[in-house]
Amino acid sequence: MKGGKSKSDTKSAKLSVNKKAATKGGRKSGKAVKDPNKPKRPASAFFVFMEEFREQYKKDHPKNKSVAAVGKAGGDKWKSMSEAEKAPFVAKAEKRKTEYEKNMKAYNKRQAEGPKDDEEESEKSVSEVNDEEDDEEGSGEEDDDE
Repeated sequence: MKGGKSKSDTKSAKLSVNKKAATKGGRKSGKAVKDPNKPKRPASAFFVFMEEFREQYKKDHPKNKSVAAVGKAGGDKWKSMSEAEKAPFVAKAEKRKTEYEKNMKAYNKRQAEGPKDDEEESEKSVSEVNDEEDDEEGSGEEDDDE
């Protein structure tokens, strides 16, 4: 055998990988569920620049469909810009950041006050759903008897 591994060695290696994947899938992930109402983080000065640069690049190069080419050209342009040229984008990013911080304070305040109301509503909706499921199960049993 020139390869060094036999067929049985590769099978056992594959099985061990599959076992790990199977046990991993059964567990709950450690990540918390993201709140859709939470404000999104603001874009950095570079990404504010890229918003405008993408539009201009598409006008100048209408046949180009490559996202990578746009990103590379934008990165090169950003690096070659002076601080004075970057200033308007930095100012917009700072404005977005202050707005985000204001929204986060309001969001955190709502979170501190809100959970009491949300829990009561969720318990009501859960009980209504369970009642509907019980009705469906009862009708299903009747079909089995026939």
